[in-house]
Amino acid sequence: MLQLGYGYVLVFLGVGVIFLAIALTAARLLRPRRPYPEKLETYECGPPVFMPAWRQFNVRYYLFALLFVLFDVEMAFLYPWAVAFRGAGLGVIAVVDMLIFVALLAVGLVYAWRTGALEWE
Repeated sequence: MLQLGYGYVLVFLGVGVIFLAIALTAARLLRPRRPYPEKLETYECGPPVFMPAWRQFNVRYYLFALLFVLFDVEMAFLYPWAVAFRGAGLGVIAVVDMLIFVALLAVGLVYAWRTGALEWE
């Protein structure tokens, strides 16, 4: 038997899925569909397309993006932790945990730096 709290979650989830299905179905039935060649082309900020969209990029672009996401996520974790630490007085264990987290990220940054991942050429 489900507890009452989980029942609310299941009802909310069910209503959300039903609403999503109805909205997507209505959008598909009601939208105008008149494709023509110009409408189906890739849009790149206005200028006409002069080469195929599939080009090979240097892997360093992706590496830079991943490093940015890594340190952006670090800030997303670090800022709320600092606010909670200031207000709640979390203690020495919380400080040690955060130092371990930052040290692991620093090791990753040093590794990326040593392997030349941060060189832009």
